[in-house]
Amino acid sequence: MDLTQLKKTPLPNTPGVYFFLDKRKRILYIGKATSLKNRVQSYFTADILEKRSALIAKMVMESTTVDFTETDSVLEALILETNLIRTHKPYYNTKSKDDKSYNHIIITNEEWPRVLVVRERDISEKFLPEEIKSIFGPFASGQLLKDALNIVRKLFCFYDTKYAIGTERTKLAKGTIDFNRQIGLYPDPEKKQEYQTTIRHLRLFFEGKKQTILKELEKQMHSLARTQLFEEANKIKKQIFALKHIEDIALLKRETYRNVNTGARIEAYDIAHNQGKEMVGVMVVVQDDEPKRGEYRKFKIKTQDKANDPGALKEVLRRRFGHSEWEYPAYIVVDGNDIQVRAAQAVLIELGLKITIVAVVKDARHKAARILADKETLAKYKFAILLANAEAHRFAIGFYRRLARKKLLS
Repeated sequence: MDLTQLKKTPLPNTPGVYFFLDKRKRILYIGKATSLKNRVQSYFTADILEKRSALIAKMVMESTTVDFTETDSVLEALILETNLIRTHKPYYNTKSKDDKSYNHIIITNEEWPRVLVVRERDISEKFLPEEIKSIFGPFASGQLLKDALNIVRKLFCFYDTKYAIGTERTKLAKGTIDFNRQIGLYPDPEKKQEYQTTIRHLRLFFEGKKQTILKELEKQMHSLARTQLFEEANKIKKQIFALKHIEDIALLKRETYRNVNTGARIEAYDIAHNQGKEMVGVMVVVQDDEPKRGEYRKFKIKTQDKANDPGALKEVLRRRFGHSEWEYPAYIVVDGNDIQVRAAQAVLIELGLKITIVAVVKDARHKAARILADKETLAKYKFAILLANAEAHRFAIGFYRRLARKKLLS
């Protein structure tokens, strides 16, 4: 599909979800947008390989049409996108992705249901199946989910206490509860039915059934008005207005930032060892200023028997790019200086790859002192580069220590 073909699709300048389809009308990719028109058009630029990835460029080439669904808000686009990806599992959304680190929203099956954010890998460890009433996700962006829940809490007052409500035993805990109840952070025992209704509406909202909620609320409002309970009716009226005019400016700003700084995939590498012993290497991924922990990788160094960080880096890169099914990065970040840069460049030349290499130079205390990169790269991705480098160092040290401890115990 090309830009000429795209122009035949009348894309609106509104929030929603878009679908790239192949010639058999199979969904290849699903995405969300603050502006469907601007977002979809951004896939048809000459620098798509740099701004997106080879994988996404391939997807665009395979697609023949674009379809879309408009939503009333960016928040609803985020929820709809998540539900549709989970249902359809499009090839280009799921390829090379490990959702184990992604967040899910869980509604507990308790007397007073709680709404919690839990990573997929922790769900089975923390909950039995019967302890979960509903589960939604996965949500790839932790920050976007945090912003979304802040908005949702204004629509539906849910509780996210660490422990099940009513299980508190100490005087301190009970005192805290009394205070939190007064300021609305803990449920009132006399309003259990009201809270159950709120949780039901919250579930419907995350299922994309806002219209069902609105019909129920409007019916309730008219019923209260007929019995002259005008104060309660007015309260419902305000809730209806809030649902019809969702204030998601935080999501708008974040999505605008992500679109302007079209999230280049950044991979950072680091080596850890003790004078050449138990040498390991790692790869971490950062995109849209967020770690993609499900795509981190570990490598036990096999070709070096003494301290040789550049040699170990070469091995890691060769093994990494031996996996053509893993999405390729726009930038590679190495920990070190020109020596590490030259080592990485040698491997890329050997493999015939053109990827920008960035180095983070450390001071005597192993703190980032400067970044070896061009001005344009620094202007766009300085934060992401430093984040990726710090994540790589943390991940490498953790991996090395686990191996060293395991060897010591054995």
